[in-house]
Amino acid sequence: MTTHSTMAQRAGASCNMDGALQATIQQATEWLMSQQKPDGHWVGRSESNACMEAQWCLALWFIGLEDHPLRVRLGQALLDTQRPDGAWHVFHGAPNGDINATVEAYAALRSLGHRDDEPALRKAREWILAKGGLRNIRVFTRYWLAVIGEWPWDKTPNIPPEVIWLPTWFPLSIYNFAQWARATLMPIAILSAHRPSRALPPENRLDALFPEGRDNFNYDLPERLGAGVWDAFFRKVDTILHSLQTWGAKRGPHGLMRRAALNHVLEWIIRHQDADGGWGGIQPPWIYGIMALYCEGYALNHPVVAKALDCMNDPGWRVDVGDASFLQATNSPVWDTILSLMSLEDAEMRSQHPEEVERSVRWVLQRQVRVPGDWSVKLPNVKPGGWAFEYANNFYPDTDDTAVALMALAPFRNDPKWQAEGIEEAIQLGVDWLIGMQCKGGGWGAFDKDNNQKILAKIPFCDFGEALDPPSADVTAHVIEAFCKLGIDRRHPTMVRALAYLKREQEPNGPWFGRWGVNYVYGTGAVLPALAAIGEDMSQPYIGRACDWLVAQQQDSGGWGESCSSYMDPSAAGRGVATASQTAWAVMALLAANRPKDRDAIERGCLFLIDNQRLGTWVEPEFTGTGFPGYGVGQTIKLNDPLLSKRLMQGPELSRSFMLRYDMYRHYFPLTALGRMKAMLAKEAAATR
Repeated sequence: MTTHSTMAQRAGASCNMDGALQATIQQATEWLMSQQKPDGHWVGRSESNACMEAQWCLALWFIGLEDHPLRVRLGQALLDTQRPDGAWHVFHGAPNGDINATVEAYAALRSLGHRDDEPALRKAREWILAKGGLRNIRVFTRYWLAVIGEWPWDKTPNIPPEVIWLPTWFPLSIYNFAQWARATLMPIAILSAHRPSRALPPENRLDALFPEGRDNFNYDLPERLGAGVWDAFFRKVDTILHSLQTWGAKRGPHGLMRRAALNHVLEWIIRHQDADGGWGGIQPPWIYGIMALYCEGYALNHPVVAKALDCMNDPGWRVDVGDASFLQATNSPVWDTILSLMSLEDAEMRSQHPEEVERSVRWVLQRQVRVPGDWSVKLPNVKPGGWAFEYANNFYPDTDDTAVALMALAPFRNDPKWQAEGIEEAIQLGVDWLIGMQCKGGGWGAFDKDNNQKILAKIPFCDFGEALDPPSADVTAHVIEAFCKLGIDRRHPTMVRALAYLKREQEPNGPWFGRWGVNYVYGTGAVLPALAAIGEDMSQPYIGRACDWLVAQQQDSGGWGESCSSYMDPSAAGRGVATASQTAWAVMALLAANRPKDRDAIERGCLFLIDNQRLGTWVEPEFTGTGFPGYGVGQTIKLNDPLLSKRLMQGPELSRSFMLRYDMYRHYFPLTALGRMKAMLAKEAAATR
């Protein structure tokens, strides 16, 4: 029985919580507004791993720009980020270093003239040899060693340029590869055809990584445990392609076909160049694109190449820290801006900054992509209307940004001012595009529809990580939430299929897999608000299992944290250093379910955020963003296979994965969570009056 005294205590606690919430929200809002760019957008740094700096260092060497001033700064970035054990890792706090990043960083430093007996290089070399040396490096690292004369080209997976002619119905069509793989595959096809190299000077070669001598080294791709018949088939095909490569390019009609194929690939690459000079909004197609054009005889001052090289000086890509420079794997202005707008809406702080919000809304509207992209090859009758993640990426808008952009714009939909500026048309185009992009199973992938040809994961080229972009629960949840915010009924066929997909994707123990954020905390943090928005009965057992799982992961500090290693180690699911972003996701999920039994967990989570705010924001060095987990199939898999690490050729260090730290995650997600908590308290207070 609840006594009057107990009710009074709760009311007092709510009062104290409300005051702390308001103060924290106010400070967070002020910090956020101080970070806004003059034109209205927000953007934070996107951190990844040392491969970015190492590869640019090697690429500049390869194209003859060994004296480029950026190379020394990239080398300093590598020295600054080396682990004490001599390695470089894929994510902050990784249990082990990564063989690929370490080999590439070592090679880059050698290309700069660093001696092998310097402490940093000696430690790196010893670490590499202790981990088995070069035997198990990935395909991309082999390509990089090949272009500097340290690896035989005939021992790298061959991508013939003729692949560009394969029709879309054929499984190996370039349009069946994920966006990031497709955009990278095209320039690598040119490199594979030319087999170029610019050898390092004799005194800088990587002889120390071949302790038994180069002639005694086994350059073959290591066999994958349990890879199956298709893996063997593609390896045989790769051998045949290599044997035909030199002969076929010089003789008979195939020589003419090769030139025609190369020209077709070149046209594709040039046509796909972004407005800022890069390609695909990500580093790999940009850096390989420059090298491919160079191989084809394009001068460094050719407008296409010069524009691509100048992009390295763009602050949207380059971050200078002291004597070091970092080149980002991507940039996130659209994502950061729409999530910042949403946080101001949830915190009810828009009215304090009307001019800044107006600039931001206009900036978002102007970033809508209204031209066809690669997605339209298979969907020619669907009108463009999505948003991309980056500053310039018209060929690859994504469903996740589009969904969140619609959520950010929804509160302004009925304002005559914004109606006059076309907000209704923008929203309708976005909705129609998303409906057209829904996959057969009811979910949404990120960049393409039904991008799930698993046979592609068997191709040797695709050992780097993910080659596919199938649907994911987190993206699907964001689309559902956006549609609900725009008034689309749960009985709409699109919504019915999407809800059924989410229910199928739930893990047996309760959470949802996080495809684009780390990990089960992110997936569950996306799904539960979507289920509440669509009008699900939140007392259902399947939702209860998700909440129970989240509550069980809460730490004594009140926060939540989950390591990137959870993508390989089941025991790490929901476990890791508590972070502001992941705590916010958990709080938002539990608030959406709104179970009375979770109230203590919610309040403790909010107190964690309140207590850990520093100078208006939060400190978070951990990586909570995901590029891909390295499974090859682009989606969740069963992690209980004791031989999994051998099958995937990675352990919890995630050598085949790509992890990210988005700097703004530490800020707008906590602001959103605290805003929603404040709104719930206000609603409860109003109900008692």
